[in-house]
Amino acid sequence: MADLQYKTHISDSIKSFANGNLTSNALNLFQTLGYSTERQAPLDQPTFAEFKDNYIGDKKFDETKAKVSDWKYVDLLFQLSKEEVLKQLSLFDTKQVNRTIIETYLFFAIELDQDQYTRTELAIITREVNRLFVMPVLILFKHGNALTFSVINRRLHKKDESKDVLEKVTLIKDINIEKPHRAHIEILFDLSFDELKRTQQFTNFVELHNAWQKTLDTKELNKRFYSELFNWYLWAIQSVKFPNDVDNDKDDTVYNSESVIRLLTRLIFVWFIKEKGLIPDTLFDEKQMKKILNDFSPSSFDTSKYYRAILQNLFFATLNTQMDDDVTNPEEKRRFVNLLPKYSNPDYTDQTKYRYKDYFTDPDEAIKLFSSIPFLNGGLFECLDSKEDGKEMRYDGFSSTESKQAFVPDKLFFAEEFLLDLNAEYGTKGRKYKVEGLIRILDSYKFTITENTPLEEEIALDPELLGKVFENLLASYNPETQSTARKQTGSFYTPREIVNYMVDESLIAYFKQKLDNKEESETRLRDLFAHTEDLPVFTDAETDLLIKAISHAKILDPACGSGAFPMGVLHRLVDLLNKLDPDNEKWNDLQISRAIAET
Repeated sequence: MADLQYKTHISDSIKSFANGNLTSNALNLFQTLGYSTERQAPLDQPTFAEFKDNYIGDKKFDETKAKVSDWKYVDLLFQLSKEEVLKQLSLFDTKQVNRTIIETYLFFAIELDQDQYTRTELAIITREVNRLFVMPVLILFKHGNALTFSVINRRLHKKDESKDVLEKVTLIKDINIEKPHRAHIEILFDLSFDELKRTQQFTNFVELHNAWQKTLDTKELNKRFYSELFNWYLWAIQSVKFPNDVDNDKDDTVYNSESVIRLLTRLIFVWFIKEKGLIPDTLFDEKQMKKILNDFSPSSFDTSKYYRAILQNLFFATLNTQMDDDVTNPEEKRRFVNLLPKYSNPDYTDQTKYRYKDYFTDPDEAIKLFSSIPFLNGGLFECLDSKEDGKEMRYDGFSSTESKQAFVPDKLFFAEEFLLDLNAEYGTKGRKYKVEGLIRILDSYKFTITENTPLEEEIALDPELLGKVFENLLASYNPETQSTARKQTGSFYTPREIVNYMVDESLIAYFKQKLDNKEESETRLRDLFAHTEDLPVFTDAETDLLIKAISHAKILDPACGSGAFPMGVLHRLVDLLNKLDPDNEKWNDLQISRAIAET
């Protein structure tokens, strides 16, 4: 089956959840993905009470954490085991790989009562359900008009092989049933049995599990995104032209590359806040642009209407300008620039006023299009054009004067995928590289504003990506010094795994010193930091000591940068408190006593 046709079947299977029985729809979706089995044991009644009778018994299961009062429907879909997979794969065995024994998967479907759930809430439910079974459990959640796939990584305990460590929960979150996002279709296609077999060539259940984990790894997602983005960047710097009247001795290619990096950083940031619903999708819709802009041709290399009229006005005259309700002076309101001669025009160097009025089919409607977008008091969207000592300094080229305007062809944003010769740039021979318009690239990925943690991860691009893109593009080259540009700017972004390691080691050393500084205490602390089912035993006095240590902890990060380390510490401390004081009683009493002591 051709890839496009297969993806259409996946999309149709998702849309079928709008009607009908959850179990039937879920089985149909997994069968579409290539996971078919006759080993099914549906519950007599798809209720939590039936689930409890069949699977919980006297096992540890926190009904409050699992939000069982929200469970409208629950059913065991099927068990995928070696025998079923043997029908599709000739060489398949079960063995221990990397201290992990996995011989089977369980697939459950759970429908929840509310429309929206946080990533953490769904991860906790997944973790609680997995505590009941000796094999991994994949859960397909239905909530409102969305689906979420949730799978947990688990391994044998390093010191006690009778125990499993429940590690990170990975989620494909909020798949829209009515209109599945292209990125979600791509992820599910990558997880389909035949595609995994082609790309990962697994031979046993652990390798199947690892293939899932690799496919659901945001590092791989980030690499693929950056690869596509960098191909676009190499194409773009050949085609753009930014005003170079600030430093005429500077090579235009270098100057343009710096300007394109600023464009990318700004637009990717915009894409994140678009996820919050703060910026309308209309601004990035090719069909809508044909209605909004005069004679708009998205395939043209000769026009720059989209970048000038939409993006520059969005960046500088909208996101960098207060909303009309926040100002009383009419001159400060969001409006188009006056078109007087520059020597008598008070708006000439005012970079907070809309420009390119004649590009719009209806300028008044254009103002309305931007009117609901908030002002961001940052600096990222501040126009770098200025006037110093009577001399115009043009960096961004946001100008009413044509000779001082930036030129970024419309095709760079909306071109369909094609092959481009970038061998000179990559130092290769005879290869063709895939390139497509920037808006199409961004549209093909799911973005989330919630940063991933060691405990849970959504398969989407999170805000940490912005720093990585900026660093990698800066480091692409610096002809002036033949060294990476990030050395000059001091821009280094530590990978999340290293940040997590630094967080855990720092806190373990801190807590060990607060206890008795013995190796036995460190062992228990490491078990506390791990995700074992059975928590290590601490006395009441030790627990109080650890909670007090959390309350009094002071975190110093002199080179704070993006704040990854202090935020990592915060996430870890919240996790530890949840383990040490699940009902929040000790923490609450401690904070009350501290408040009284300080008054």
